[in-house]
Amino acid sequence: MGTTSSTERGFGEFVAARRSALLGYADTLSGGDRHAAEDLVQETLVRLWQAWPRVADGAPEAYARRVLARAAGRAARRLWKGERPVERLPEPAVTADPAARVEAWLGLGAALARLPARQRRAVVLRHYCDLPESRVADDLNCAQGTASSLVSRGLAMLRPLVVRTEGDRPS
Repeated sequence: MGTTSSTERGFGEFVAARRSALLGYADTLSGGDRHAAEDLVQETLVRLWQAWPRVADGAPEAYARRVLARAAGRAARRLWKGERPVERLPEPAVTADPAARVEAWLGLGAALARLPARQRRAVVLRHYCDLPESRVADDLNCAQGTASSLVSRGLAMLRPLVVRTEGDRPS
């Protein structure tokens, strides 16, 4: 017969509402590796479920982002960074504009991967997740000035590494 408790319902509603945002955050932190991002989100949701009774009435999304960022940090420290098999090789781009945009996106992922983990988290939270600096500071468990400094230094390191495409806004 199986009745669903309010705890399970609340968790299910959270997952349905925020899974795609967590996946986007994980995708960015993993350097665009969609499979790794899905693994990170899965690990995050398992840990979130374990803590759900404790965090459900507080800030479960902030808790989930923190768990995800820590999982991404552990994954980045693993030694093996081997090739990933694909079913088919990618086709070359037909027009220059889409290829340039893809190249720029891949370049951004590679540039983000070169930042120290804490700066990368700060930049992604501030500019990809569009969080205000106060929320970035909360997620990083630091002062707002420290979060601002991490974002600023991260952006300064990214500027020379990122390939700009036509139509991008000037910085």
